[in-house]
Amino acid sequence: MTNGIEDTLHAVEAAALMELLGTRPRILALGEPTHGEDSLLDLRNTLFRQLVEEEGYRTVAIESDCLKGLAVDDHLLSGTGTLDEVMERGFSHGFGASAANRALVRWMRQYNEGRPASDRLRFAGFDGPLEITGAAGPRQALNALHGYLAASVDPSLLPCTADALDRLLGPDEPWTDEGVMWDPALSVGRSEEARELRLLADDLAELLDEQTPQLITATSREAWDRARLYARTATGLLRYHHWMADGSPARMTRLVGVRDRMMADNLLALAERGPVLVFAHNAHLQRERSSMRMGGAPLEWWSAGALVSARLGGDYAFVATAVGTIRHRGVGAPPPDSVEGLLYALREDRFLADPRRMAAALGDTPPAPRVSPWFGYGPLDPAHLAASDGLLFVRDLPPEPVPLREV
Repeated sequence: MTNGIEDTLHAVEAAALMELLGTRPRILALGEPTHGEDSLLDLRNTLFRQLVEEEGYRTVAIESDCLKGLAVDDHLLSGTGTLDEVMERGFSHGFGASAANRALVRWMRQYNEGRPASDRLRFAGFDGPLEITGAAGPRQALNALHGYLAASVDPSLLPCTADALDRLLGPDEPWTDEGVMWDPALSVGRSEEARELRLLADDLAELLDEQTPQLITATSREAWDRARLYARTATGLLRYHHWMADGSPARMTRLVGVRDRMMADNLLALAERGPVLVFAHNAHLQRERSSMRMGGAPLEWWSAGALVSARLGGDYAFVATAVGTIRHRGVGAPPPDSVEGLLYALREDRFLADPRRMAAALGDTPPAPRVSPWFGYGPLDPAHLAASDGLLFVRDLPPEPVPLREV
C-alpha cells in the first residue's frame, strides 16, 4: 500500500509546498497535533521563514491571546520593549516560554530592521483572551474601544460614559474566577450588568463601523483596525461569559464554538491587510467538524479553519501535521494499518505529502483511526484526509527540547 503513497511525497520546503498547493492562498494555515513540542515549532519557523522570503507573506498569526499579541507586534514594528518583556507579556497558554517562539520573534524583529513600513513583518495572536480554565474579563477591550471613540467622535453619539462602563464592569475577580468553568452558577455572564454591557458593546462596535471614514482620517487606518480588534474581542468575550453562565447540556459546545468564531473573525480581519501564515492546533484549522471530549462529554463544533474556508474558498489552505512517536509522552509507534502507521513505514524523518492523492491511493476503504494513549496528541482522522491541502509528517519527536537555533 505504501507504493502509491510514496508518489505523493515532497521535501519540507516552501517551494515544494507551493507546488503542492498550486497557488498562493491568502491564508496558509499549518496545524500541529499537540502543543508544547519545540521541535515542531522549529520546523514551523524554518518553513515560515522561507514562505516570507520567497512568497511574500508578511503576517504570522499563532494560537495565542489577540490582545497580548499586540505587545509582540509593537516590538516588531518599533522595538517597543525588550525581547524578554514581550515573551513574558505577549503570549498566552505559556507559549512565551518556548525557545522556538522566542527564536521566531527575534528573527522577525531582525528582518524588519531597515525595511519600509509596508514591507515589515507583523505578528498577531488570533485566539481570544481565553485559557482552558477560564476567560479574561471584558474591561481591557471595552475601555480601549470606548477611549478610541471618545477621542474622535461627537460625545453625544457615545451610548455611555467611561464611568458608566466601569460601574457595570465592577471588580475583575468575578469575571476571571476559574471556578466558573466547572460551576456556571458562579458566573456573572448573565447578570443584569452583563446584559447591559452586551448591549453597550454592540452599540460601540456599531458606532465604530458607522464612523469609519472619519475615524480613519482623524486617527489612522492602523489605529482604526486595532479598535476593530477591541470591538471583536469585547463582544466575543461578553458572548463567551454569557455561555459560561449557562447550565444546559449545550454549554461546553457553545463555549468551544464561540472561541473558534472569535478566532475566525480575527483571521478574516488579518487577511484584509495581506497574506497570512497561521499556526495552531489541527483541530482549530481543519475544514471538517472538530471533536473532543471534555469532562467526559463528546463535543463537536465548526473550527476557525472551517469558518474561514467557507468564507474564502480557495484563498484558505490547511496543512495538517502528524507524528509517528512522542515517546516521552507514551506515544509509541503507530499501528501499521493507521494513516500514521503507513507513513511511519516509509522511514523518512520528515516530509510533505499530498493528502488528496494519498486518499485516492488508499482506495475506498480508509485506514483504521489511530487511538492515542496520551490525551495531548490528536491523531489524524483518516476520513478527513482529503479535506486537507497538505500533510506534514514527522516520524519521531525528540525526548528533549531541540537546541535553540536561528529561524
